[in-house]
Amino acid sequence: MSATAIASLSLDLDDRWVYLRTRGVPGWASAPSYLETVARRALEVLHGAGVRVTCFSVGRDAAAASGRPALAALAGAGHEIGNHAFSHGALGSFATRGELELEIARTEEAIHAATGQRPVGFRGPGYTLSAAVVEALVERGYLYDATVWPTYLGAVTSRLFMRAHRSGGGRGTAGLFGGADRVRLPNRPFRWSSAAGELVEIPVTTVPFVRFPLQVSYLVALRSASRPLARHYLRRSLSLCRRCRVEPSLILHPPDLLGAEDAPDLAFFPAMRRSLAWKREAFRDLLGELSRWFSVVTLREHAAAAGARPDLRTLAAARLDRRAAAVRPEPA
Repeated sequence: MSATAIASLSLDLDDRWVYLRTRGVPGWASAPSYLETVARRALEVLHGAGVRVTCFSVGRDAAAASGRPALAALAGAGHEIGNHAFSHGALGSFATRGELELEIARTEEAIHAATGQRPVGFRGPGYTLSAAVVEALVERGYLYDATVWPTYLGAVTSRLFMRAHRSGGGRGTAGLFGGADRVRLPNRPFRWSSAAGELVEIPVTTVPFVRFPLQVSYLVALRSASRPLARHYLRRSLSLCRRCRVEPSLILHPPDLLGAEDAPDLAFFPAMRRSLAWKREAFRDLLGELSRWFSVVTLREHAAAAGARPDLRTLAAARLDRRAAAVRPEPA
């Protein structure tokens, strides 16, 4: 891998109500929001680092008066806006193809109205993906999906992070966090083949070989326990990515940009007892380390580069609807 090897960074704009619903807090239905604060913090830190990212928006927030200015500010600063479905419900809970397509289409319309951008990238809520979703995205002209999380530990770590996983009145949770069988999928970009055509997949990167999580929230939680250990884990993981020719794609979540003083009701989320100053330092250190190893681009740019490669591996989207008989990871 050359010195100009790329990595991508994305921010899932899950609003406060999403986390409260997942936790089962009754007040989620009033749609409490922190998007304006999160957007401002992201713009400050990312501008200082000279980095552009992809922000995946929930359609309900893109359509809300409180969410539109935040999205417009992010798009105006050059950040890509992607589709994160309208209701942030597990996609497997929708009974018909029409319901599924409506989740995607309503979000497209809301993002376009708020930013002037029409999204070309999608991430399923809770890492949920199916062959029907792939087909719908192809038919709607999407360039890429960024949902697959190839780890053994999705369900386990989600429980450690959230401590409870209740829908709180939202659409169901079936299929959330992918399932351990997803570890058999590649840890580097590949292409889905479906009846409707092909779609580039940019997986959420895990540590090569061991397939441990490499998300920003996990790194921040580890840093909260031991700064030297977190630094070693990140450097070792990025070194393995370089050696294995894995172009990492890392995820950032709003609590990674919020301090304890911003959202006391999210104290259940890892490192949410830390101050804003502590969080800013942690994120800046991570960005600096990632930029030292890779050239950081948006997911759209990452997908375009991957899709241009003649040797990009192709997999049948139908396998998303089959659970593997044996769980064995792909190399790296």
